[in-house]
Amino acid sequence: MSIGGFFRAYWHRFRANRLKRRLSLKPSTRSFDRSDWEGSIKDPTGFYLECVRYFCNQLPPAIREHRQYFNAPGRGRGFGEDAFHVMWFLLFKEFKPVNLLEIGVFRGQTISLAALLAQTYGLSCEIHGISPFSPAADSVSNYPQNIDYYRDTLLNFDHFGLPHPKLLRAFSTDPEAVALIKSRNWDLVYIDGSHEYDVARRDWEACSASLNPGGCIVLDDAGLNTSFVPPVFATGGHPGPSRLAREIDPRQFAEILQVGHNRVFQKKT
Repeated sequence: MSIGGFFRAYWHRFRANRLKRRLSLKPSTRSFDRSDWEGSIKDPTGFYLECVRYFCNQLPPAIREHRQYFNAPGRGRGFGEDAFHVMWFLLFKEFKPVNLLEIGVFRGQTISLAALLAQTYGLSCEIHGISPFSPAADSVSNYPQNIDYYRDTLLNFDHFGLPHPKLLRAFSTDPEAVALIKSRNWDLVYIDGSHEYDVARRDWEACSASLNPGGCIVLDDAGLNTSFVPPVFATGGHPGPSRLAREIDPRQFAEILQVGHNRVFQKKT
């Protein structure tokens, strides 16, 4: 990194931490119950900032500590943003899913959070993950080369004393992955795999066809075509998933929640 790059990165971290500290000074005043979620569509930026306040002041400590473990400086255990832990907390509280599928596991942050939330709410939730468990990249992402992603995911579950998930080592478009997606009806799906439009589109088509009526798909990195203005510590997403979100048929799916670049679509009954 050049000297200029170093100082730009330092300044970015300083601004991000300063804003987070300011937001943490007082709790959120939103109810965050289901009737309040419409506000996330009308004012996604304001809703997102309130999620950050909620994370800092009102989210149960065990859930907050989970994020802090994955976000520990220098560890690189996970991506995402603090507000997303609030989103998953709300989804599990509202829908109490019997099963969950994540496409694109990386090191297990989201599926271990799902297991922790299931434990928190006393749910029996079968958790599946489809991922190559390799540093396979796409046009907007690169991943470390020296990690055993499969083993690391299980070790991260062990860290929290959580039962292991059901993991399939495959790309989401491989025949065995498509067969798993079609093997049951899902309550909750997180599409967080390849950011290429064509792959994300195929993931959506397979998962939406196997989603229970009333079930939800969370589409990651899909906020570019919304009014969301990311604060300095957040991002708006990527072109591929954002294009896909714009094409989702509102006659079949209703967008019910947006937290930053994560958008939640519920299958109509």
